[in-house]
Amino acid sequence: MSKFKHFIGQSFIGGILVIAPIIILLLALRWAVNAVQNLIAPLTEPLVKISGAPPLLIDLAVVTLILFGCFVVGTLVATSAGRFAQHFIDKHLSRFAPGYRLIRDILQQMFGSDSNSPFTRGEVAVVQIYGRDVPARATGVVTSRHDNGWFSVFVPTGPNPTSGFVYHLPSDCVVLRPDIKLDAAFKSIIACGAGSSELGVCRPPVTTDN
Repeated sequence: MSKFKHFIGQSFIGGILVIAPIIILLLALRWAVNAVQNLIAPLTEPLVKISGAPPLLIDLAVVTLILFGCFVVGTLVATSAGRFAQHFIDKHLSRFAPGYRLIRDILQQMFGSDSNSPFTRGEVAVVQIYGRDVPARATGVVTSRHDNGWFSVFVPTGPNPTSGFVYHLPSDCVVLRPDIKLDAAFKSIIACGAGSSELGVCRPPVTTDN
């Protein structure tokens, strides 16, 4: 009887673990679609009245035009004239909208468009944030090197790697791990440490003799 109850319980939990993520994903997609529709409503509603086309078709057309506009703007920004215009816009928007620069910098860091973004150029390191005398270690990303030998290290929080803490540590508290890829380290952080054993973050880095 106990085995039967255990089987029923495990089957029920297994079903939840399969179905729940799908339901959450569908709810997230529904929220995203509704958010986009509400955002572009000032553009789509007049077009629906004028053209008489189905609202969904107009929504798709407007989203396509917006994405195409982003592509065109990105292409223009790659030119010298575009960079000048971007600098001019950034300078003046920062005066009238103080939060603009913060939002821009966050997006650049997240999407890796910034050359100094830790999500594209950082180096994985195992750090002792409490000093050499404390054995506790954390997985971090080196974001800056200083002339005195110290490192600035971003230590993400799990399961959200876009938030975390910045520590300024001496070299003896930072062990660089070039053998660990950045995406693998972030995958482990998202999994709240699962997979750390496979990465070998608690072992010395593997070196090869040339």
